[in-house]
Amino acid sequence: MRVLRAARSNLVAPTNPSRRFLASSARRQASSSTQNPSVAQGSTSSASSTRNLVLGLLAIGFGANAFYLSRQSGARDKKNSSKISLDGPKAAKPIAGYPYDDPQLPFSYGSKEDFEAAIEELKAYFTSQGEDWDDHVTTDDDELERRGIDENGHRSSSEGTKPSVAVYVRDTPDVQAVVRIANKYHMPIVPFSGGTSLEGHYVAPFAGISIDMSRMDKVLAFHPEDGDMVVQAGIGWETINQYCDKNGNQLFFPLDPGPGATIGGMIGTGCSGTNAVRYGTARGEHFLDMKVVLANGEVISTRGGGRARKSSAGFDIGKIIVGAEGTLGIVTEATLRLAPKMPADAVAVASFPNVEAASQTVNEILLSGIPVQCIELLDYKMIQTINQSNLCGRSYDEKDSLFFKLSGGEAAVAEAKEAITRAAVKFGAKKESVVFETDKQSAAKIWEGRKAALWAVAATNDAPGFKVWTTDVCVPISALPRLVRESQQDFQESGLTGTAIVGHAGDGNFHALIPFNAHDEEQTRITTEVVGRLCERAQKLEGTCTGEHGVGMGKIEFLEKELPAGTIRLMKAIKLAFDPKMLLNPGKLYPTPEFTASH
Repeated sequence: MRVLRAARSNLVAPTNPSRRFLASSARRQASSSTQNPSVAQGSTSSASSTRNLVLGLLAIGFGANAFYLSRQSGARDKKNSSKISLDGPKAAKPIAGYPYDDPQLPFSYGSKEDFEAAIEELKAYFTSQGEDWDDHVTTDDDELERRGIDENGHRSSSEGTKPSVAVYVRDTPDVQAVVRIANKYHMPIVPFSGGTSLEGHYVAPFAGISIDMSRMDKVLAFHPEDGDMVVQAGIGWETINQYCDKNGNQLFFPLDPGPGATIGGMIGTGCSGTNAVRYGTARGEHFLDMKVVLANGEVISTRGGGRARKSSAGFDIGKIIVGAEGTLGIVTEATLRLAPKMPADAVAVASFPNVEAASQTVNEILLSGIPVQCIELLDYKMIQTINQSNLCGRSYDEKDSLFFKLSGGEAAVAEAKEAITRAAVKFGAKKESVVFETDKQSAAKIWEGRKAALWAVAATNDAPGFKVWTTDVCVPISALPRLVRESQQDFQESGLTGTAIVGHAGDGNFHALIPFNAHDEEQTRITTEVVGRLCERAQKLEGTCTGEHGVGMGKIEFLEKELPAGTIRLMKAIKLAFDPKMLLNPGKLYPTPEFTASH
């Protein structure tokens, strides 16, 4: 009964704001009648009009009150929801007529005869350049198979096909020529250089041209006084740092995603690596300018060839290219922002009773502002595997462990050493387990354990048919302990007992290295499901299905679960604006009902 009385009072009495509004309206009506005799003498119709106005205002008041109550209810519901919906009411539909209303990605390409004609024209192009075409164009089965099977992960040509031809390019004009021929014969193009990606980025689900950038590996200009370098896209980050060392400069390129990665691929996947805690990711200001060949063969420069450290001249096209996985354009050159090496550095390792203790130590250190360059988490299984592999020439305590890399002045490194020891002991590490090295050779020996992680898992799981499925997710740092603990349990209960975890603990990102028998359909199914649960677990913890590997073919379905539908529509519209013929790396990144990795 109390509920009914409350509801009745809400209906009878308008809210205070509504009451004030009505009273004010009544005074204005009375004042108007006094000042205008003709209105006052107006008959029953005027009185009726006033009554209608009052009734209308009452209706507005009731409506406002109902709207307020519904908003309050909605706010309560929102508190109970783990994720805010950005798509609006289900019944609401976007206004038609906009390119991002319902963009469709067409997968329609030339015939076999078209592709054969394109290959002949590719040969003719290099011949016209005074080159032997067979140095640049190949249809060799081994070469094509290399691009149809992802050797670094679990993907195979059963999830796509081999390209029709591989083309080795030397410079931007070569790339333009390939793109123009591809347009003429409606032939898809898949960029390839380091071949280190893990989500099927470079396999060719529609055949076509594999454009190999690996020969575009030159340093074009070095400006040590400005701290930047212009390079071709096929150069590796390790080669860049070797170049800096040989030229006697204290600069380096801080992005370090993994051995063999090249600048073009690093831009495409939006990479990061172990240095991300201090230097950020590829989505930062590491690429001052890029030269990009668009789908129509036109060459653009994202910053007009400028080398300024910052610019407010328009929006940053380069930010759209980073993370687009080669679907919007083919990067041929980049101007890199380099960083100075610190005058002193050190490496440390500490062992913990469990992953929670290790993660609490990470939070303590990060919040203290200590100048840490890297904080890497290796779980107990990863440490066991490294010891078994004998790749490092030393052994480690087989517990959940943190590896640190410190940099700065000598005083800063000493301060960091003291802070790390204090935090580690506070959260359960034994003081004698915290090992520091400032000698370069000894420090490199400790860090070798972190660098050898993937190779150690591969070396200890080399039985016929076995592969290592390497995947990554990322969550807020505070959620990392729960994510690791629940994932470790899932791996064990699923029978994937060889799974090891290595993570960038300083930014909540970790990699699971899962050995499985690819020839065993049941184990392949179980592994696929475990990886799916890992992605969904990270998303429920307000994280992402991929911290640095990218989407490729492997995580398209999880992108749909992570991003609002409107965001994905806008991504597709941008794709169509850049590449309306869908020539550039089709079948990757964009969720498309007509095509999935399994079809």
